[in-house]
Amino acid sequence: MFTTLIDGATLLSRAGDPGWIAMDCRAALGDFDYGRNAYREGHVPGARYADLDRDLAGPPGRRGRHPLPGREALAGGFAAWGIRHGDQLVAYDDAGGQFACRFWWLARWLGVESCAVLDGGLAAYLDAGGELTREIPSVEPSAFLPGPPLTRVVEADEIVAAGSVLTLIDARAGPRYRGEEEPIDLVAGHIPGALSYPCANNLDGRGRFRRTARRFDALAGHDVVSYCGSGVTATHNILAMVDAGLAEPALYPGSWSEWIEDPDRPIATVGRGE
Repeated sequence: MFTTLIDGATLLSRAGDPGWIAMDCRAALGDFDYGRNAYREGHVPGARYADLDRDLAGPPGRRGRHPLPGREALAGGFAAWGIRHGDQLVAYDDAGGQFACRFWWLARWLGVESCAVLDGGLAAYLDAGGELTREIPSVEPSAFLPGPPLTRVVEADEIVAAGSVLTLIDARAGPRYRGEEEPIDLVAGHIPGALSYPCANNLDGRGRFRRTARRFDALAGHDVVSYCGSGVTATHNILAMVDAGLAEPALYPGSWSEWIEDPDRPIATVGRGE
């Protein structure tokens, strides 16, 4: 069973096998149709498509740009994809795992442990000799029911109430964390006390996870909460920490895009990181 990362050669050898389901999670912020169009142009044989905005998030609003979908609605999506407990799920994208990790985390939220992210994304599958298809698989829906969550969430009010008891890590790029720029949200900065841990630093020059890196060692023993702009790339840090053998952090799903909806919540522009 693969529970964090999987390599392209392994996916190539098992794609299409009974009990193995690839999930195409390609997406692009600001281009709602990118992922679905890319899937139609070519995908791993047998892969289902999971849409970031339609399947892996609820409607945007005061809860953030990508709030969690309803748990029952998400379970309905898993059923429509033909997923059964015990299946080996492999999530992939073409963005360093940023969107695939969101699917991985949501699977754990539904009680599914046998889910892994394709290390290196679709390029890793192609590098291993894999070929793409335009054929849309015929899927028999399952009777999927969610199990107890394997991960946890922390909400904004809990962060405010807990104060320094929680260790927050911010997965956004350094300039956004420091408030030097903000290309997406209306307010720049970060949650006071949060540490800067850009998720891009989880990857090496080939776009693979730095599996021998020790970048999270300083967080050992802390009650860590991961956040980002909207609760998507925060899951990248969560997977990296779990893969490193550390305790699984909680996710603040609303992240920065929800935090700034309440003008009474404090904002910082000076901080520190790894």
